[in-house]
Amino acid sequence: MPRIRILQAVGGLDFSWAPGEEVDVDADTAKAWADGERAELVDDGKKTAGAEKAATRSRGGGRGRRAETRDE
Repeated sequence: MPRIRILQAVGGLDFSWAPGEEVDVDADTAKAWADGERAELVDDGKKTAGAEKAATRSRGGGRGRRAETRDE
């Protein structure tokens, strides 16, 4: 049985799938749903990718320092 990973929340009368959930479905359902927007096929033979990592913090490009003023 093919396995798909849900990308968008989907619900019906007798099921409810949340994003990130992996479900076993028949071949026809997998072909219909795994379009890259609603779901994607999961390759059971390979290790699945983990969650995306947060972007590293920038070391520049923010607001500049306050301009120095001279007191006379």
